[in-house]
Amino acid sequence: MRLPELRVAAVNVREARRRGRSRTCGGRDSQQGVSHACPRSEEAGGHGRRGHSAKRTRIFSHVSVSTKESSTCTQEPPDYASWGQESHPTTFLLCRSKSSQTSLEHELFMEEAYNSAICFKMLRDIGTSDLLQTKYLTKKIKRMAQRCPNLVMETIHDYFKDNPEISCRHRLRLFEVLVTVIGTLNVLEETWQKCFMQLALEHMTKSTELDDIYQDAASNVLLALCRHSWPAVAKHLETELLTGVFPHRSLLYVMGILFSQEKFLKKEDRESWKDLLSQMTRKSVPFLNTDVWSKELLWAITKAGRTQQEHAPEKAFLFVYYGLILQAEENSTTVRTHLKTLLETSHQWDKQREGIALTVGLVAVRHLDDAWAILEQFGRSTPLRWSLQNLSLKPHTQSNKDLRWKWASSTMLLSYGQMAAWAKSHILPWVDNILSRMIFYFRFSSWDETLKQSFLTSISMLVGAISRSEGAHSYEFSQTSELLECLMTLMEKEPQDTLLTSVHQQVIRIVSSLCALRPPIDVERKSRLLSICFRSILALPQLDALEKQACLLLEQPNIQGLYSQTMEALDHMLQCFMVQNPTVNELHFLLSHLYIWLTSEKTHERQRAVHRCTALFKFLNHKQCLSTKENFIRVGQLVAMLGILCQDSDSTIQCVSLEALGHLYQLLMHQKAQETPEVERESPRELFGPDADGAVRWSSGDQKGCPPIPQGMASKDDSIFYMSSDQALQAITNHLEMAELTDLIWTTIDGLGSTSSSWVQAAADLLLLVIQEHGDSLATVGKMGQAIHQHLCAIQMPQAKDSALRVITLLARNHIPELVAAFLDFSTPLDSQAFRLWRALGAEQPASYLILTVLLAWLQKRPLPPSVGDGSSYPKEKSYLRSLAAMNTIHELQFAREFKKAVRDVFPQLFLAHLAQMHYILELSQPTEPEQEQEVQEVAVLNPQSTSLEALKSLLSTTGHWHDFAHLELQSAWEYFTSIHTYPQAVGLLARAMVQNHCTQIKAVLGYLLPNLQSQQERERKTAILLLVENLAKAEI
Repeated sequence: MRLPELRVAAVNVREARRRGRSRTCGGRDSQQGVSHACPRSEEAGGHGRRGHSAKRTRIFSHVSVSTKESSTCTQEPPDYASWGQESHPTTFLLCRSKSSQTSLEHELFMEEAYNSAICFKMLRDIGTSDLLQTKYLTKKIKRMAQRCPNLVMETIHDYFKDNPEISCRHRLRLFEVLVTVIGTLNVLEETWQKCFMQLALEHMTKSTELDDIYQDAASNVLLALCRHSWPAVAKHLETELLTGVFPHRSLLYVMGILFSQEKFLKKEDRESWKDLLSQMTRKSVPFLNTDVWSKELLWAITKAGRTQQEHAPEKAFLFVYYGLILQAEENSTTVRTHLKTLLETSHQWDKQREGIALTVGLVAVRHLDDAWAILEQFGRSTPLRWSLQNLSLKPHTQSNKDLRWKWASSTMLLSYGQMAAWAKSHILPWVDNILSRMIFYFRFSSWDETLKQSFLTSISMLVGAISRSEGAHSYEFSQTSELLECLMTLMEKEPQDTLLTSVHQQVIRIVSSLCALRPPIDVERKSRLLSICFRSILALPQLDALEKQACLLLEQPNIQGLYSQTMEALDHMLQCFMVQNPTVNELHFLLSHLYIWLTSEKTHERQRAVHRCTALFKFLNHKQCLSTKENFIRVGQLVAMLGILCQDSDSTIQCVSLEALGHLYQLLMHQKAQETPEVERESPRELFGPDADGAVRWSSGDQKGCPPIPQGMASKDDSIFYMSSDQALQAITNHLEMAELTDLIWTTIDGLGSTSSSWVQAAADLLLLVIQEHGDSLATVGKMGQAIHQHLCAIQMPQAKDSALRVITLLARNHIPELVAAFLDFSTPLDSQAFRLWRALGAEQPASYLILTVLLAWLQKRPLPPSVGDGSSYPKEKSYLRSLAAMNTIHELQFAREFKKAVRDVFPQLFLAHLAQMHYILELSQPTEPEQEQEVQEVAVLNPQSTSLEALKSLLSTTGHWHDFAHLELQSAWEYFTSIHTYPQAVGLLARAMVQNHCTQIKAVLGYLLPNLQSQQERERKTAILLLVENLAKAEI
């Protein structure tokens, strides 16, 4: 038989002997110096009682000495685990002979004796060990008890019995070990239950230099026994509590622990404990009329503890006990008297205030009217009114008496909250009255952290009670708007650079609960509330900065936990708003307050905002609660912002924005599916495109990365989550209406004016992507082009500017007339950015020809000058300026590489248009009325006469007509174009030069003279006649 099996057998034999024999030899054994070993009768094998006792003494002595010697050879704690090793060569030798039963029993006895000695020594050493070694020894004893429970329990019992002279501190540590061992055991023999219960009761009321700590340690033994012998413990508690004498604090300590921590009781015993407590409180009601008992109760409640901030279990239970007794009292006068006396005690310490409020709340279960009346009476009392008016004015001159009342208003707040929490559904008719009192104390009390926490705690209890009441929906509460104002004020006063308390999440959770009450929150107040909440939370510093600030505090809060809980509370509030009003209007309203944070220059603010959007979309997809009766409002703006964020410099924002787009796409598809029963959807393969096999799905669960989701988890509706940002945006925009697309494009154009370079680049790229897909069908592209021009000069990045110009090129394929008309409004004069836009507009060859044609049409829309004596007004300025702008633009485009071929192709039209334009300008340069002089002078600043002449010169020079240009230059003929009187001569000289130099465009020019001869405008007919006359003079023409 192996050694472990021998040890088990030894334990079994020992247990059988203990059950079969009496314990009469315990005294004799203790006289021999082996009191820590189990009592025994005569041993087998023929050994006499005296000889065997002496042998046990020698064994224990040998073990102790040997262990002591081994422990001095090392600096580390003694290895008391060696009791479980394979052999103990210093104590005994095993005899493996199977033929000798006596030797086997002797061997088992020696093994048992050794283990008892080890346990004995550990119990002894605990008294002189430091904290670390004590924990080590306790752990070893616990392990030993798991294998040999009775041996350990017997050793502990004998150690207490045989060593009454040990110190109180040593005994306290033994109590702690005993609690640990009892808690380890699943079953405890009745003998040990009675034994250790008696031990605990003896020491629970014992006075030592350790005071309450010693009594609490002994009481913890009784608590540990509750799991094994609850009926006996319960009987003792009831007996001691109902003697008529005020119970000792240790008894209240035990009951306080049982009331607050159910882990000490088995599940089946918890209900009996509640019934017992109810019975004891009812039976304690007569004690209220006993003067001595009542005074001791009040003294125990109001006396100071070891530290004023702590709330000892016995004191906490006293408030509960007091409240339950008053609750069971039938006499209203008695209830009021005791509540009044309780409220007149000190309110200086927070635990005292919480206890008083709890007592009031428990009383309100059956005596709501009495509790309300006493609180009202106390609220009008002189000390409380004086504290509200004066304490905040003299913070440095307050006496101790003043401090007793300084925070009485906090007690009132907590009391109202406890009333609501315990009265439950009966509180509904009282809600407005209670809220009015809470708001009063909040506004007129001295502002500090105590008031703030008391207010939030009481409001949370009240709102929680309302939420749990089934009939709350039938009530309309008139004080909720005032309550919201208080909450917003409180949130605004919170520090904007720290997160050290749970105030933010408390306020937000209260607001979330108020959403379900009537009347609903009005739009204006809700808007202010959202703005304040977002500003207070989303604008907080980064998480690492918040943690660094907390490092300076003595008691460091869990910043990571506070941060996560605050963000979850914010998400929950947005979800509650949507649940109460599940419409697209409400969704747009909520998101509109987030847009400013989505475009923030700070990365962590954008990250928090996009997480809120994603969480809200995910919630709506999961609940499917969004109404489908209305179309989405400004969904294009939302898609644009998320699309831009998909290109953010922060990888987390990219990932979460992409997830938000996926959830938004599913919302859109769900809405369209409700509108049209059968919706044709792209298959995942079609949505992916050629690179579908390499697509990876993402999620926003982890801010540090976006792990791929297995493809097997995705359904057809989830295919959007496998796409890249460009693919996802294409899939979404394919389902947008024209108004939504237009909204998307305008949002991206506005993004070009951002101060963030990355935002501008992303906006330009998104704009280009959308125009590539949907530019052909857009409307109002002229205004879009003008808006792009306004932002173009502020774009510093060449790549973003090129993308914006590429957008103009793509729009030119189908929208040249609108764009040309829009561009003319900012082309006088033509700056460098406008010139780049014109070049981009004509970057593609077919477009350049059409642009010149449209410009010529605008050039020819010349308003007629007023006649002498005519009462007609001066030409409309806009028409005039557009004509000049067209001339100016043509002049500049004649030098552009993109328009070189188109200028050659339309040379005849341009040539005739320039000549007619110069005549028009000369006509306007002669005012006929004095009042026109100022207007003409303002227009002259643009110098149209010079521009028109330069346009003609550049046309000749850029199209290869250098000979004609030089001919007029040498004859100084250009000067003749500056006067209307010499204009015919100038045209004749120009025509003659073209004829003499054999200009290749003469025939083409003559081909366009016939329409000009038939023109309704005299200047065009005049110009055509002058050219025709000069050319007809040559016989070859």
